[in-house]
Amino acid sequence: MKSTTRGTLAAVITCVAAGAAAATPAAAVGTVPVPVPLGGAEKALGVELPEATGQLPVPVPGSPEGPRYVEGRLIPERAVPQLPVHGGLPGADLRAPLPHILGTGFDHVGVDAPASDLRTLAPGLSVDAPLTSPNADGFGLPQAKLPQAGVLTPLVQTVPAADLGVGPGL
Repeated sequence: MKSTTRGTLAAVITCVAAGAAAATPAAAVGTVPVPVPLGGAEKALGVELPEATGQLPVPVPGSPEGPRYVEGRLIPERAVPQLPVHGGLPGADLRAPLPHILGTGFDHVGVDAPASDLRTLAPGLSVDAPLTSPNADGFGLPQAKLPQAGVLTPLVQTVPAADLGVGPGL
């Protein structure tokens, strides 16, 4: 293969790789915005209606942590691994008019609760066989012991936040 052909082929492969890396699939987006269209009803009724938008998170499954081999056990420590799922709590942004309850300068209320990260782990299982590893003192034969089983508890971690504001024309 000539050097010009190799150079052209390398340039084409580089362009294709860069194009594939630049294109982000829909699952790679953290949240999906959800607008609530009330503009038509507001014009038809002739009153100021609340404005509402939302954010829906896209859950992304992770890769489970593999089994860990521990000396003295026949079965790995985590026989059924915990599956991590990363996503988020839905977010909301609400703006609504107030009928001058708090005074003349406070005619709108706004609540902003952005989507927050959520990290979860599914329950897992850890078991051990009712035999020990081969024993040199017993001619290489395993000894009997009580079987062990344990459930790895599920995990949920998040830090939600929200802001409440009252003022003129939010």
